[in-house]
Amino acid sequence: MTDKSCKTPRWRLLKAQLNNLLPADLIRQFQATEDGILIDVRTPEEFALGHIPKAINISYLADNFWDQMEQLSADKKIFVYCRTGRRSIRACTLMRNGGFDNELLFNLEGGYARWLEEIS
Repeated sequence: MTDKSCKTPRWRLLKAQLNNLLPADLIRQFQATEDGILIDVRTPEEFALGHIPKAINISYLADNFWDQMEQLSADKKIFVYCRTGRRSIRACTLMRNGGFDNELLFNLEGGYARWLEEIS
């Protein structure tokens, strides 16, 4: 017998616990935040092909990802994105679980791909 119940993918459950912003809202909030940090968690190769202005690259796939995140100021607003939103959800969840204040942590809904469609 096949289980026909509706199962929500884990990434959607994790995403629901985050502050998710659409591109225009993320850019507006980032620009209004004097010392906010905008982090692109894609690989350096992806980052080199294009990124949101003023973003810094800290690859989620790098061996020293968490070491780099720990160097960030935990009392500043941090805006995180990747290509489609999956890695940034994981990065934000890891940061939240690692002690970053969820109220200061923001995930870009749909990632850089959505930003390109709506902003650029």
